[in-house]
Amino acid sequence: MCGDVVQHFPRVGHGKGVSVTLVTSLKQLLSGQPAPAGGSKHTSWPGLAAHYRSWLPVDDNTPIVTLLEGNTPLLQAPALEKRIGRGVRVFLKVDGLNPTGSFKDRGMTLAISKAKEAGATAVICASTGNTSAAAAAYARRGGLRAFAVIPDGYVAKGKLAQALLYGAEVLAIRGNFDQALAITQDLAERYPVTLVNSINPHRLQGQKTAAFEVVDALGDAPDRLYIPMGNAGNISAYWMGFQEYRNAGRSRKLPVMCGFQASGSAPLVLGSPVANPTTVATAIRIGNPANRDKALTVREESGGCFRSVSDGEILTAYQALAGEEGVFCEPASAASVAGMLKHAAEIPPEAQVVCILTGNGLKDPTTALENNHGNLHRNLAPELDEVARLMGVS
Repeated sequence: MCGDVVQHFPRVGHGKGVSVTLVTSLKQLLSGQPAPAGGSKHTSWPGLAAHYRSWLPVDDNTPIVTLLEGNTPLLQAPALEKRIGRGVRVFLKVDGLNPTGSFKDRGMTLAISKAKEAGATAVICASTGNTSAAAAAYARRGGLRAFAVIPDGYVAKGKLAQALLYGAEVLAIRGNFDQALAITQDLAERYPVTLVNSINPHRLQGQKTAAFEVVDALGDAPDRLYIPMGNAGNISAYWMGFQEYRNAGRSRKLPVMCGFQASGSAPLVLGSPVANPTTVATAIRIGNPANRDKALTVREESGGCFRSVSDGEILTAYQALAGEEGVFCEPASAASVAGMLKHAAEIPPEAQVVCILTGNGLKDPTTALENNHGNLHRNLAPELDEVARLMGVS
């Protein structure tokens, strides 16, 4: 199974699959002719709210706003397994393959759908980047206005570009994420806008589906789950999902939950807020997590841990994922793998480990360009011999 992609598709009793007739020839496609009776069919993924409908707070009155998020790959990681050894199996939950490039889409489909159900016309969020992109996309999809309050100069270009192109009104403050969140909370209390940060309970309801997908793919919960932590909503959502599946008999065990923060932005590790958080991993540059208490409960109940990893360790893991596994994630995502590698000796032999990769590497192209392996060769003469020389084939 080494290197396989573990996928999962709609099963009987969980959401309504959509039967799609496949065109069987290019001629039919161009002519618009229907496929012949008995032609090839497949069942498409309907989006997580439809697939996991019975597990979510939605009903016939909920106008589901979806971009067909979810159903992301669980990818076995042979290079990482080789590094750790001892028969440990490592899987990567590649949530950067969601529609806007991050796990935030899971929660945003629920948050926007429920906001629309309640009659909202506008939503607001504070963001280090990914939340604003997801909120803007799903709000646009649902016909709502979106506002995003961000720390000026501290949002990766790819994420900012998304929010702007999706049509959000982006309000950049001279401050950090925690100040932005405080402002958005006050605005949501005073004015007719719905807050869609992870303190909105519908966000975590949507995000818990990632845990369902992990169990659906593996047949049980993993022994350990490694996850980056910023505002700490995602670790809380995963734990909720694992507990619900175990309580319903869908899995036999619960994983040990291990959360990792950047050392310059590690309030949960330090046990107190960080006034001026700093890290190259901008998605987790948060000094006072709104879901702190939930995350502490997860650590206690799962027998897990919170640890910090340096920016250097994050970037090393970031490069290893791309260079050895072919997986391009954003720096914050790599915190999970950095933590796993740093504390590999603690993993029991033959354990099954899942590392959560929360966002796509294209979110932050600047970091990638600044941390390449010296394999960009510029200012070359347009001559075969020079190119062949640098290729090492001449």
